[in-house]
Amino acid sequence: MSILELKEVTKTYGKVVALDNVSFQVEKGQVYGFIGPNGAGKTTAIRILLGILKPDSGKVLINGLDAWKDAVEVHKNIAYVPGEVNLWPNLTGGEVIDFFARLKGTVTEETLTDFYRRFDLDPTKKCRTYSKGNRQKVALICALASNAEIFILDEPTSGLDPLMEKLFQNYVFELKKQNKTVLLSSHILSEVEKLCDVISIIRDGKVIETGTLEQLRHLTRSQITVETRQQIQGLADFEGVYDLSINGNKAMFQLDSAKFSDIVKFISGFDVIRLESTPPTLEDLFMRHYEK
Repeated sequence: MSILELKEVTKTYGKVVALDNVSFQVEKGQVYGFIGPNGAGKTTAIRILLGILKPDSGKVLINGLDAWKDAVEVHKNIAYVPGEVNLWPNLTGGEVIDFFARLKGTVTEETLTDFYRRFDLDPTKKCRTYSKGNRQKVALICALASNAEIFILDEPTSGLDPLMEKLFQNYVFELKKQNKTVLLSSHILSEVEKLCDVISIIRDGKVIETGTLEQLRHLTRSQITVETRQQIQGLADFEGVYDLSINGNKAMFQLDSAKFSDIVKFISGFDVIRLESTPPTLEDLFMRHYEK
């Protein structure tokens, strides 16, 4: 069942096309990764989902409701964390969190105290004294303490240290266990790789790839290291082999995934001692698209 859905959405700013006929859908209980560099269109898509921006054309549905026309109703089930958090400077962090907690429903003091302890946040300090990381913690606690069904997270760990990033990841795994739906936009590809069930890569306002990481790996190359008793001959002419380096009886190269079976048959004739295959990471896939 689709919880979030963009259907052929286009958004322009004058002559600049921010989104060009973008379509994707997020199923209930999924953690959906939405990645691309600055200016690719991620934040525009998220603002359209939130009903902050109106698309020039296309449909945007959340739980079957129009994200623009039914924005008030839609927001009852959404928790949102931006990458750049602005807070009321004269309120304390605790007062901001209490305010949002009352909007979303009842949250016990014990629950909030546990969040403060886990995130190492002093809720008695004025927001104007907070670092970027602490402002991000306030936004994350507001979202995680809510009883939302849908979490839209736009660079949520921006400014956090590695320990807090790990804590955030644990909370996302917990949301997944609760069958909550998460749309995660992040520059940290290792984070997306760990957390996300499905990934979309957006480039110049267009979604260029969508799938699970395993599905996307078929579209890129594995790193192969092979050691044989006899020196391998003919690898340089083998279709699908790239960046070949041979040192004696040891060869290292990149290989198109579709050619893996063929290369194993080929090198087996040289008396293989050791064969290692490292699957491509999300970063490999991402950089392959952007280097083009």
